[in-house]
This record gives sequence, C-alpha cells and structure tokens, in this order.
Amino acid sequence: MATTIDNSNAAQGSKKKHLGIPEAVFVEDVDSYMKQPGNESADAALRKLDEQYQKYKYMELNLSQKKLRLKSQIPQIKQTLEILRHMQKKKESTDPMETHFLLADNVYCKASVPPTDKVCLWLGANVMLEYDIDEAQALLEKNLSTASRNLETLEDDLDFLRDQFTTTEVNMARVYNWDVKRRSKENLLKSQEKS
Repeated sequence: MATTIDNSNAAQGSKKKHLGIPEAVFVEDVDSYMKQPGNESADAALRKLDEQYQKYKYMELNLSQKKLRLKSQIPQIKQTLEILRHMQKKKESTDPMETHFLLADNVYCKASVPPTDKVCLWLGANVMLEYDIDEAQALLEKNLSTASRNLETLEDDLDFLRDQFTTTEVNMARVYNWDVKRRSKENLLKSQEKS
C-alpha cells in the first residue's frame, strides 16, 4: 500500500505545472470527440479549438515579453555586481575612484568617488535605497539567482506552450479532415440516390 502511494506521488511530482497553462488534449478518436456536448458541428468544434489556439498565442506573447524583460535585467544585475566588487576592493584605499557614469543615453559624466562602504541601489518604481556594500551584494546575488531561475522556468513554459500549439493545430486539422470526409461521403450518397 505504501509503495502505491509513493509511486502516485512520484508521478504527480514528475508532471510539472506550467504557470496555469492548460494542457491541450490530443484528439485520438475524432468521431467520439464530435459526439461530445458543444461539438454539434465541425464549425463549432473548429471554433472552440481556434479559441483555445488564440488563448495560447496570447499566453505566448505575455511570456515572451517577460522573457525579454528578464534577459535585459540579468546583464544589468551582473554589471552592478561587478561594480560593487570593484568598490569593495577600493574600500580600504584612501584614493578616490575615478569613473564615468551614465547621465543620459550616450551621455556620460566623469566623477571622482571617495572610498565608501555605502551604496544606493535603484530598485525601480522611483525607489532608491541605501545599503552597505555587503548587503547590496547579497541582495543583488539573490536577485540574480531569482531572475535566472525565472528565466529557466519561462523557457520551459514557452516550450510547453509550443507543444500545446502543435497539439491544437493537429486537432484542428484532424477535425477539418473528418468534416471533409463526412461531406464527401454525404455527397457520394446523394449522387448515388439520384442515379
């Protein structure tokens, strides 16, 4: 009994959730699929499948935008971490650090930064907070690992979504072909009845 429960839990664990993306069920038997409620005609079934397909397209657009944001965010975090490491090395020195900082697009300003153990991090939404260099480094490393993990999850979800596209497209083709065969049989029967 215990082994059965362990096996069922393992099976549930291996089937990963994909951000609430519904799984497209492959239509193995089109005849039984068309007998289900809501599939009165091939047009109704195709409309339902097309609606599902459009929902997947919308999800793909949103996930792609999130992926682009993360792909631009990760290099920024890495660059900031690199700067913090450099500042940490210069902390014990009494000489000011000469640098250039971005003032506006393609406009840099030369600055002399005295040794410090405090930095201000721009958190977004017009919020900037002051941190010790060590705290800032820990926060940015945590943010980098979270962003990297989220990017991996998004890529897995996009792969899963592409599989759902394929399944839905195949289902649409199968229903359409079923309808074409059904109509050709009806036309053949009508032509035989006339003769």
